[in-house]
Amino acid sequence: MNYYAGLDIGSTAIKVALVDEDGKLAGAHVAASGSLFYKNAKEAFETLLAKLGVERRDVRYMIATGYGRKLYKEADDSISEITANGIGAHEVGKAHGGVRTIINIGGQDSKAIQIDSHGGVTHFVMNDKCAAGTGRFLDVAARNLEIDLDELGDYHFAAVAAPLTINSTCTVFAESEIIGLLANGHGKGEIIAGIHHSIAKRTVRLAKKVGLEDRVYFDGGPALNRGLVAAIQEELGREMVVPKHPQTTTAFGAAILARSEFLAEEREFVADDA
Repeated sequence: MNYYAGLDIGSTAIKVALVDEDGKLAGAHVAASGSLFYKNAKEAFETLLAKLGVERRDVRYMIATGYGRKLYKEADDSISEITANGIGAHEVGKAHGGVRTIINIGGQDSKAIQIDSHGGVTHFVMNDKCAAGTGRFLDVAARNLEIDLDELGDYHFAAVAAPLTINSTCTVFAESEIIGLLANGHGKGEIIAGIHHSIAKRTVRLAKKVGLEDRVYFDGGPALNRGLVAAIQEELGREMVVPKHPQTTTAFGAAILARSEFLAEEREFVADDA
């Protein structure tokens, strides 16, 4: 069987997805980017192949996307993560009645994307990279609060008082603000809930710039944080779709496009040969 790969090399995580001949997701894998982007991306790809029992020769086309896409020379093509995210969200969103607005929070930036009925991007906006509304900020907050990143959601729902206000828009200043709140005896739950609501407000303001449809798709690593999901849902006041594997939407979209590109080239070859 033929397979098609999407490789999303992000600033903090590498995501690999494989689709089969029918364009269905065969499997996905997530690994840390680290400092050796190429080496870690290659290992992530090989790990997925081994997990699925797929030979490298059976992967007929690969598209790389994301922050480090140009570093993976073995890819047949590379595309913007905006484009790949739109295609992936469109495909996953079909099971939920379709989506037209995407919120993506990554390690270093946040994006709001508007797509058409085919998954094509019609408009998008991004935050600036020092804004306190990214996955990196959540990492910093967890470290300052001396808890694991995957515990943020639990602390959010364990808060016994109202969420505290986090005013800073720069990660460095927000970090100081968190330390100050801890020093003043505030609970971790209230601080974390405040962080989530602060991110939610900034994220929804960003999304409103591209226009909010009735159903909003939320992906990226921070979408695994159920406290942040709840805060954004509350701020949106409308239905939100969070995929089961929110980190791999963009890689999935790249894999779908890899299949489409391969089939298009194959048809073109047959036509030329005729």
